[in-house]
Amino acid sequence: MLASPKVALLGMILESNRFARPADEEDFRSLTWLDGEALLKEARSVTPTLATEFAAFVRAMDATRDWQSVPCTLAASHPAGPVKQDVFDSICENIVRHLSENGPFDAVYICNHGAMVAEHSHDPDGDLMTRVREVVGPKPIIVSTLDLHANMSSKMVDACDLIVGYRTNPHVDMIERGEEAAFSLRRCLSSGTRPKTVLKRPPIVPASVTLLTADGPYGDLIDFGQRRQAEMGGTILNVSVFGNFVFSDTPDNGLSVVVTARDDQKQAENLAGEIVERAWQNRDRFVRELTSIDQAVALASNPGKAPVIFSDAGDNPGGGGSGRTTELLSALCASGAKDVIYGSFFDPDLAAEAYQVGVGASFSATFNRNAGTEIWEQWNCPFEAEAKVLALHDGDVVGERGITQGRRMHLGPCAALDLGGLKVVVISDRAQTADPVFFHMLGLDVGAAKCVVVKSRGHFRAGFDQWFAPDQVYEVDTAGLTSPVLERWPFQYLPRPSFPLDPDTVWPEDVRG
Repeated sequence: MLASPKVALLGMILESNRFARPADEEDFRSLTWLDGEALLKEARSVTPTLATEFAAFVRAMDATRDWQSVPCTLAASHPAGPVKQDVFDSICENIVRHLSENGPFDAVYICNHGAMVAEHSHDPDGDLMTRVREVVGPKPIIVSTLDLHANMSSKMVDACDLIVGYRTNPHVDMIERGEEAAFSLRRCLSSGTRPKTVLKRPPIVPASVTLLTADGPYGDLIDFGQRRQAEMGGTILNVSVFGNFVFSDTPDNGLSVVVTARDDQKQAENLAGEIVERAWQNRDRFVRELTSIDQAVALASNPGKAPVIFSDAGDNPGGGGSGRTTELLSALCASGAKDVIYGSFFDPDLAAEAYQVGVGASFSATFNRNAGTEIWEQWNCPFEAEAKVLALHDGDVVGERGITQGRRMHLGPCAALDLGGLKVVVISDRAQTADPVFFHMLGLDVGAAKCVVVKSRGHFRAGFDQWFAPDQVYEVDTAGLTSPVLERWPFQYLPRPSFPLDPDTVWPEDVRG
């Protein structure tokens, strides 16, 4: 048993939408770019701005005997397009420098998302993990936490000894997964055994709208994996079922199962095989109906209907969406819908104008006044409406519920605009509205609204479940960078054939393993 293991801490977090604007250095610096002791200090703060699982890992290690922490670099961006090569190289070089100067290590903790794409690589997560392994050598235990939308590759599995994936979507278990990674690392270091990890995948590439975990086929797979792990008498260290992020458009996309055994690889292979077979038998359930814009407008305008919440599914900033599409906003405004609150529209220019005219003032608001012409901006259409400024806020808030609960966020200057019964939140830092704090910071009462509209695909469910039961939630079929209608996208690199894009996909018995 190591009395005080020396553990390197690092990560590069980005969920890449192949069709979105490339991620540059400013995208990372605007969210998280921390090195050395500044990284450790932030992880140990009361309301950290960095990834929740990273902070949880550090706190769990602090609580379980002595350790020597070596904070390297943690860089994180809001979801965007492929990371630019020079940015990726710069972050990697920074990490390698820290590792080279401070080794040798007993272990390494890597906090990544797992669905990153680079201008030069389909699998930069795997590239980074491989590089880390090359630098630290074969002896240290490498543990990684990943989002359940990770696109798992063989390089990732080969480089790491243990991969711990989220189990909830909406994501609310990041603390538990960070703690699990820390406790499992302690166990591996104490026992001296090397875990055995297996990756298997069926030919299923589902859209994110089918990957909720409270129910449905994906939740069933995760629950089945956890039950089977419990039934195997402690021989399995971890079962992670990854749903994939289809918009990454890589050869490694697809539902995947990663099982880690304490020391018996055959047991890991057998359990992974059980889970992928179950997924294949239930593949028809990975298809989901959406609500049309006309249906959404009718629901919002129906005075006898119970309160509802709409997901502007085609424009989820949490999946690389611009946060600036106006299709649903303009339709609701044209219909004269009342008692509607809409959040959040990413438009720093409009927020600045609201600050200039002040609370109580009315003005002609132009959304997307400076709309761009890049292909990923094609849905960011200008929209004009008479507006009254209801409230202003500096955007420095702490999340109240769901995925951002307890996490400090900097949204920049924010405004609430009344478009005549339709109240719109405007923010200056692109982010999905998965937390009621986006409305509450500006005095808008979620519980009093007839209809709430959020630019979020799934995480809002955990933030707003206090007010909206599952039958009051509607995913609206809007255009944008995260439209879940897969047939609309010019995918180039997805593994084909794959269900449901290719409904007649066959998975022969002799290739299932």
